[in-house]
Amino acid sequence: MTIDRLFVANRGEIAVRILRTAKALGLETVLGVSEADKGGLGAELADRAVVLGPAQAARSYLNVDLILHAAKATGCDALHPGYGFLSEKPELARRCAEEGIAFVGPRPETIEALGDKLSARRLAEAAEVPTVPGTDHIGEVARAREAAEEIGYPVVMKASAGGGGKGMFLARTPEELTASFTRASREAEAAFGDGRLYMERFVERARHVEVQVVGDGEGKVVHFGDRDCSVQRRYQKLIEEAQVTAMPAPVQQRMREAAVRLCAHAHYRNAGTVEFLYDMDREDFYFIEVNSRIQVEHPVSEEITGQDLIARQLSVAAGKGIGIAQDEVAFDGHALEVRINAEDPRNDFLPAPGRVTDWHPPEGEGIRLDSHMRAGDMIPPFYDSMVGKLIVRGRDREAAIEGMLGAIRDFRLEGVATTLRLAAYIIGHPDFRSGAFSTRWLEDRALPAFLNEE
Repeated sequence: MTIDRLFVANRGEIAVRILRTAKALGLETVLGVSEADKGGLGAELADRAVVLGPAQAARSYLNVDLILHAAKATGCDALHPGYGFLSEKPELARRCAEEGIAFVGPRPETIEALGDKLSARRLAEAAEVPTVPGTDHIGEVARAREAAEEIGYPVVMKASAGGGGKGMFLARTPEELTASFTRASREAEAAFGDGRLYMERFVERARHVEVQVVGDGEGKVVHFGDRDCSVQRRYQKLIEEAQVTAMPAPVQQRMREAAVRLCAHAHYRNAGTVEFLYDMDREDFYFIEVNSRIQVEHPVSEEITGQDLIARQLSVAAGKGIGIAQDEVAFDGHALEVRINAEDPRNDFLPAPGRVTDWHPPEGEGIRLDSHMRAGDMIPPFYDSMVGKLIVRGRDREAAIEGMLGAIRDFRLEGVATTLRLAAYIIGHPDFRSGAFSTRWLEDRALPAFLNEE
């Protein structure tokens, strides 16, 4: 099929990112916005903006009926969901198929299969991809205790329908396990309407690594390298980098091949990310999940490959295939990404909505900013607090680190509290520079030290 007019069902920096690629490809664009976003940069960049509903996401960005009506009424033949909101909801993909609108993402049945962590784990096992030692569904505390004894403490309870760190609780003893089971089940039910849990061994010294893939839906899958996303707070990523430097090259190659094998087995269509846990002590990796959408951190993969992943998504959605073979994907340099959140790190990361009074991003070779903000813009209290992503590419990791520190110093951003100063502290820390960190490092070591600074 031919895509002539694209509906973008999202907001913020990812909406702007999609619009710019679509325009570069000569597509007409329509952006669905809430009342809170109708005066934003995205609405200005789109050929047309339509108001979906009030500021509250449930009445605008999360309303499938409103979004489908807007896409049909404006004559769009494709819909890009971005990330978050409805991007991993099979209902939106299914409704698009029913209406003859190309969904820029996986098939609905793929989203369902991969959205359930236990189902995804079984798919990985069928594709001979290593998984963390763990269980299937556990319905009661007594069974959880038995399983924990078999696996060995520490263990982590996880929500089958989970994501974003919700429904995940660590237990080091049987007593902690009882509390973790109850809390995880309650949180999973509240967040996802599904309280089912499973258990996995907790890897003490781990890195969170992932592989960027694009599949054509017919079994062909191309990877665009890997990323390290280990700097996290409460399972939320703060800093990402590409390529991964924490593992030996043969292990890295096996991980990339495993990601491709899994997605080929699932006949995965469009862009996705296969996430792994890297055990630093065993020098081995385990499958965690597949994110069936474009990721927040995709720019670092673009920077080291010179590829536009949104363009690849649109190519697949139009039935034109991935448009590139694996041996044509070349890797060059190193890239870092800092998420700029309107939050106060010194006040338990409390969201800081308000007006941005000064916004002068850094400029220079290797510096990229993905954002929807401008001086004078309001950050509304209704959505995620991320206002942009600062990306820096260098010839190697050390050059990227120095470039990022300089870019943060040159960033003039006033009016709201942000995480930029914390990002500079992390990137300049000796542990980060040397690679001596894990997924627990920020919360256990770096953040306490940062908060104790004068």
